[in-house]
Amino acid sequence: MTKFDFVAIGDVTTDAFIKLSEAHIEDCVKYETKELCMPWGMKVPYEGVVVVPAVGNCANATVAAARLGLSSALLSNVGGDKFGVEQLEALTQNHVSIELMRTHENMPSNYHYVLSYRGERTILVKHEPFPYSMPDVGSPTWFYVTSLGEHSLEYHDVIVDYLLAHPDIKLAFQPGTFQMKLGTQKLERMYRRTDIFFCNVEEAQLILETKSREIKDLMNMVSELGPKIVCITDGSRGAYAFDKASGEYWFHPIYPDTKSPVDRTGAGDAFSSTFAIALAKGKTIPEALSWGPINSMSVVQYYGAQEGLLNENQIMEYLETAPEDYKPRRL
Repeated sequence: MTKFDFVAIGDVTTDAFIKLSEAHIEDCVKYETKELCMPWGMKVPYEGVVVVPAVGNCANATVAAARLGLSSALLSNVGGDKFGVEQLEALTQNHVSIELMRTHENMPSNYHYVLSYRGERTILVKHEPFPYSMPDVGSPTWFYVTSLGEHSLEYHDVIVDYLLAHPDIKLAFQPGTFQMKLGTQKLERMYRRTDIFFCNVEEAQLILETKSREIKDLMNMVSELGPKIVCITDGSRGAYAFDKASGEYWFHPIYPDTKSPVDRTGAGDAFSSTFAIALAKGKTIPEALSWGPINSMSVVQYYGAQEGLLNENQIMEYLETAPEDYKPRRL
């Protein structure tokens, strides 16, 4: 068994990015958000489509880890169709090990549609009901657990059992949509075993069932569930971290865009995975907070969540030329 630095666990998919040309945005009172609107029952033109295999939170994290010099592997499932073959090939091309991947010949692979409009994205998702299982993966330095399907509840307990039997493995947890909907009680053991937790402000409100936007309060509430370090991002307003061991709260601004974003898909994945990878490489929390936004800034300059991921030399170059106020601040 290969000794990996970084093993991500989650659902891998192929994303088809469809750039819309005729749509508009409306306020949605019911859900207190915005709605993407298009004519109903009509032919709607679009500008183009870009298909990107082997993406999703978990795959994006493994590619980020490989680019930054860690031995990286993905523990996930693909179908026996051409999309599954393409996903495995893309992972290999990005120097991510597929040693832990499982192919299900009689099932389709995950395939999502990303509607891109004005630099923002709306994603149509469907997680195929793959039979999840936890093989012997040895003792990698880090697990990175992220988006899994709604039928994955028991699998989380299997993962936690493995972690309890291997206490040296550190766990980063970036919940996906269905994991957030499961609630904190059903995933209580996962939260208690987590070393680093990632989400954005709106996700924290959903997870904690609160309307509060007070970042310190949100981080404290998540920390009480078990995670040792809590990171919460707030879009263009920056990112925050709380370290339970030291009691320190940190804020970090975003890295200014070098040009207008093309697509924001994967910006959160880039920040979260890069933060965890920086810690895995021996960096401090303030240093990790400086690394994350740089990869986020780079990723949004491209379609897909991986083309813009940087290597360590590139991140250091951006740090050397960063604006004077691009630095962590204690709260």
